[in-house]
Amino acid sequence: MKIKTMQEAENYLYNSLPVFHRQGPAAYKADIGNISSLMQHVGNPHMDRDKFIHIAGTNGKGSTAHLTSAYLQENGYKVGVYTSPHYTDIRERIKINGVLISEEDFVACLNRFLDIIEEVQPSFFEIICAMAFLYFKEQNVDYAVIETGMGGRLDSTNIITPILSVITNISFDHQQFLGNTLKKIAGEKAGIIKDSVPCIIGEKVDETYDVFIEKALSMKSTIYFSEDVWQCNYIGFDGELTKFQINSKDARQTSTMIKTNLHGRYQTKNIELFLTIAYVLDRLSIVEFNLNLIKSTLLDITKLTNFIGRWQTISEKPKIILESAHNIAGITEVTEQLKLMEFDQLFIIYGTVADKDISEILKILPLDAHYMWTKANIPRAMDENILKNTAFASGIPGESFSKVGNAIENAVKLASDKDLILIVGSIFIVGDALQYLKNNPLS
Repeated sequence: MKIKTMQEAENYLYNSLPVFHRQGPAAYKADIGNISSLMQHVGNPHMDRDKFIHIAGTNGKGSTAHLTSAYLQENGYKVGVYTSPHYTDIRERIKINGVLISEEDFVACLNRFLDIIEEVQPSFFEIICAMAFLYFKEQNVDYAVIETGMGGRLDSTNIITPILSVITNISFDHQQFLGNTLKKIAGEKAGIIKDSVPCIIGEKVDETYDVFIEKALSMKSTIYFSEDVWQCNYIGFDGELTKFQINSKDARQTSTMIKTNLHGRYQTKNIELFLTIAYVLDRLSIVEFNLNLIKSTLLDITKLTNFIGRWQTISEKPKIILESAHNIAGITEVTEQLKLMEFDQLFIIYGTVADKDISEILKILPLDAHYMWTKANIPRAMDENILKNTAFASGIPGESFSKVGNAIENAVKLASDKDLILIVGSIFIVGDALQYLKNNPLS
């Protein structure tokens, strides 16, 4: 069998392999045996130890990966990025310098594995991950920024030996796989720390501090906590760009204002982490620290890397914002950001997945919003009426809509120019919103 078209490739992947982002826990495989077999089948393209930066964590992986990629691009390098899941196009997961893998190359990479898929029986995530490593090798990238899928220790991406390991933060998410305490979750994420490879931790938290220190010591890895290296403070939004004040804590004592099209106050932690990555790459004599390129990276992050779905404004009157936050930590940051904004009425279009406990999230959602509960177009989605009834029982009334597009259409009809419509809850909700708005552009 040989796959000839992109449509055939998608049909094969979705219909023949376990797909976690559609099916949930039934598609999860907690080992790296499959990915190792896939890599061996195509000559182990992941073995180039000088190319990879590995990023794990609960939140902020996507922002950190794209910032790191953009900075390397600004330094003149050819940079691959592997992330997951995707919003509207499966090819979003594999990019070089912000350009999605072509349909032709996607099909060609998949065909390279067809002979072994029946034997190995990999998951959807495992085969796409294998395709990314193969593609980056064949395209001869200078560096590849690799984002874990969920955990770290047993994640398919954890077959690489990177030049730098990065863990953004630790909070509660996917407890059924990673553990029900922050220490256990941190232990899984710390599994990406490799022998003698420096690691950077995005947040210093009492519950997880010892986990990372002990792991780094056991691996003879130099460890950095980003808040010990850089400080970033949110200044405000000028209508087009968000302003932050950054201050270094090393001997240079650099202090300056930066502007970025990466929006949301919660980006302070991601920017601190990104700056620390740039600092450590300099210390490793890999890429010289360049503040001007730091500034241009932050200013043009969406253009450089095709970064979408994070506090993305798609309309001004009314203001419509897309945000992929989906867990307690992410939604908490969103609610704090809303407190800084000015608007008349707040409309929230929210949807989630059926296997997520939303009881704690419902406790932190703002009570003064007009809610529209909805469902993404995936089998794993929570039914909109179950969501509506669960929210109502928690004191949050709202309407239910079977499709994200219907919820958007209703919100736009009700909203005035000074209102805010926030579409939030999962990447799948945002993906459906992007697809709807592509087909039904706002006038």
